[in-house]
Amino acid sequence: MNAPPASSNRLSDSRRGILWILLSTALLALVNVSVKVLTEDYPVVEVAWARMTFNVLFLIVLFRRRLGAVLSSAGPGRQLMRSLLMGVVTIFIFASLHLVPLANFTAIMFLAPIIVTALSMPLLGERVGPHRWAAVLIGFAGALIIVRPDVTVFQPAAVVPLVTATLLALYYISTRWISRVDDAMTTLVYTPLVGAGMFSLAVPFFWVAPDLNGWLLMAATGLLGLGAHFALIKAFEAAPAATVTPFNYLGLIWAIVLGFTVFSHLPDGWTLLGAAIIVAGGLYIFHREQRSG
Repeated sequence: MNAPPASSNRLSDSRRGILWILLSTALLALVNVSVKVLTEDYPVVEVAWARMTFNVLFLIVLFRRRLGAVLSSAGPGRQLMRSLLMGVVTIFIFASLHLVPLANFTAIMFLAPIIVTALSMPLLGERVGPHRWAAVLIGFAGALIIVRPDVTVFQPAAVVPLVTATLLALYYISTRWISRVDDAMTTLVYTPLVGAGMFSLAVPFFWVAPDLNGWLLMAATGLLGLGAHFALIKAFEAAPAATVTPFNYLGLIWAIVLGFTVFSHLPDGWTLLGAAIIVAGGLYIFHREQRSG
């Protein structure tokens, strides 16, 4: 019996990778919806605590006897720093979701990979050419179109998502940094473990007792978040980054659909224009990186 051709195997792997990344973007959109619903009734710190704590509980069940081996890190100090940064990022993400419509938030978060490009030269020593710098400026122009900040009045709803995208970019850079010494699964466990400890110290000062629906939604947020990250890992295991990364931008479609279905929010024309500009800038940077690679 003849073995299937290599091209057929690559096509099958690509399809699996695309399906995994589509699942990841859908689950992440559901996480954002549940967080936005929860922050209407509960403090941001409490929702962040619930997300991290339920993540830890589900990971304990998932890894069980292998948990000790997974926690073995070649760079525990780096893991701690990255996880603490993720805790700060989580607070800003949840605050942003509370302040702005889902589609606007999702579009502005697409700035993060563009900001990574801008920061990779001073922080990682990587070369950034004029084409990538042009794409960075284009991406920021798209963000300004979306938030349209009023220069005469301070608007947290305009500023907080931009700060969040910048912090998320720093988190991505720290993830690239930690990937040089640790396995992805080790990083997957450290992040919620440190985050849960961090928020457990703060949550007593903000605690609002959840009802049954609140607890169920908090648990669902943790499970969906873990599923989104697991699907993302599987996507990059199955197919090259060049194949799956562009499909991340379909998260905006999920955000628009869920934002309208759950919150009756529809993005206006300016938001869609800004989102298109950000996506174009991000895809161009990705294209340049593939050519240079």
